[in-house]
Parts: sequence; C-alpha cells; structure tokens
Amino acid sequence: MSLAALPAAFVTAAEGGEEVQGIDLIIPAPYDIFWSSVVLLIIAIAFYKYALPKFQAILDERTAKIEGGLAKAELAQAEAAAARDEYQAQLQEARTEAARIREEARGEGSQIVAEARTKASEEAARLTETAHRQIEAERQQAAVQLKQDVGTLATELASKIVGEALEDEVRQSRVVDRFLDELAANTASTADAGKGN
Repeated sequence: MSLAALPAAFVTAAEGGEEVQGIDLIIPAPYDIFWSSVVLLIIAIAFYKYALPKFQAILDERTAKIEGGLAKAELAQAEAAAARDEYQAQLQEARTEAARIREEARGEGSQIVAEARTKASEEAARLTETAHRQIEAERQQAAVQLKQDVGTLATELASKIVGEALEDEVRQSRVVDRFLDELAANTASTADAGKGN
C-alpha cells in the first residue's frame, strides 16, 4: 500500500467500509456538525459571560487611560503654549525696558557730559578771572612798589645832584611823578620808533 492511499484507507475504515468521495470528504457528518455547534455555543456563552466583560473592562480602562493621557497631554501642551506666550511677552517687555533704559542712559550721559562741560567752562572762566585779578593785583602792587623804589632812588639822586634834601613828601611825590611821566613818554616814543622800523 502506498502513502497516498493511506489517508483514504483511514477514511474508509472510519466510515465502516463505505468509501467517501468528492465533496463528502470536506463536509462533516450531521451529528458532528450538531455536537460541534453545541460545544461552540457553550464556549461562546462562557466567553461572552466571563471573558468578554473582563476584556471589555480592560479595554475601557485602557481607553480611559489613553483619553486621560491625551487630555493631560493637551493640558500640558496648552500650559506650555501659555508659558511660552508669557515668556515671549516678558521677553518682549524686557527688551522694550532695556531699550528704554539704554535711551535714558544715553540721554543722561549726554546731559552729564553737557553739565560737566558747562561746569568745566565755568570753572575755567572763574579760574581765568581769578588769575587775571591776581595778576592785576600783583601788577598794581609791583607798580606801587616800583614807584616807591624809583621815587626813593630818584629822590636820593636828585638830592645828590641838586645838593639839597628832598625829604618833604609832597615834593618827593611831585619829583617822582614827573620822573615817571618822562620815563613813560620816553618809553612810548622808543616803542613807536621801534614799530616804524
């Protein structure tokens, strides 16, 4: 007996000697269909009554978790967007404030420089005025001292030349003034002659 004939032999033996052919090989016997349906129905009822509610509860729980996760994700995304918008608003406000502070600092710097220049000019003018006054005072003091020294020398010289004492102050003053006037006139004529050359 060959291997290909072996399954056909099992089928023939199971049926009690009758040989099954064609479509009857695929379709089971009616009692097999009935008992298979009964077993399937018992399994289906048990699955529907016990297993399906647990599967449904697990699926509902997972669905709730997923929806809760999505809601949390949406909430977190909304909070992140709000925080980003607030951060950008604060950043823009900080930039505006920084620009305003820079402008104020520039204005204050310009004002400080202008005030410093004004104060420096005023101080320089005050120092110059003080120096001019001091120079003028020293010049006048030197002129008075020179006049006294020249007067004393002129009086002594005149006394020696004239041979009489010129100790009278009025006389001394007249002689000194005349001498200084002549000296100033000689100096002025010499200076004019020097300019003409």
